[in-house]
Amino acid sequence: MTSEGTSERYPTGTDEEREEAVEAAADAIQRGELIVLPTDTVYGIGADAFDPVAVRGLLAAKGRGREMPPPVLVSAATTLDALATKVPGWARSLVEEFWPGPLTLVCHQQTSLQWDLGDTRGTVAVRMPDHDVARAILERTGPLAVSSANKTGMPAATDADQAIDMLGDDVAVVVDAGESPGGEASTIVDCTGDQGRVLRLGALSLEQLNAVLEPLGATLTDDGPAQGQ
Repeated sequence: MTSEGTSERYPTGTDEEREEAVEAAADAIQRGELIVLPTDTVYGIGADAFDPVAVRGLLAAKGRGREMPPPVLVSAATTLDALATKVPGWARSLVEEFWPGPLTLVCHQQTSLQWDLGDTRGTVAVRMPDHDVARAILERTGPLAVSSANKTGMPAATDADQAIDMLGDDVAVVVDAGESPGGEASTIVDCTGDQGRVLRLGALSLEQLNAVLEPLGATLTDDGPAQGQ
């Protein structure tokens, strides 16, 4: 464990180190602090999704406003129904095929949720990462608001050093699991309309998504790039 700015870096090379890192990250989240965590796409900056002050701190650290709310990462696909409502059947087929993985679904949020992620217009973007360390943290913390670990306008961090250079003064804990295996952001799909739309192409292509949906009589359209994680 080493200190970088105001953050503490935790390696995950051994089982003991990984356990210490996961515990430190979970403790920081419980205290309302921000963390940097590895995912299967790029490194993320995370906050307790149900802590409005922490989420505002996340947006401020990135240099973002409320108009760009962060996605929510979960440790299990079953959590989708706790956060979202009116999830279409075709979207569930994408979950079965690509979760855990680099697919973010924008859904209608459950109206009973007591949180403030920003100007979401009643929606929530949800993803289950294909990364053991990330999911171990999420199992301890519950859903986290997570955006790519970078200042807005800068490239997303693909290792802990890059994340520390940009965000080290804003986070309490940096969980270091080496180079990101993916390095490309997730593909974002809007599931709130009559027809699904790709809001941002990322690690999954339109062809990969439609290969799952076409046998169901559904297809996605590509609306081009959108910002987000």
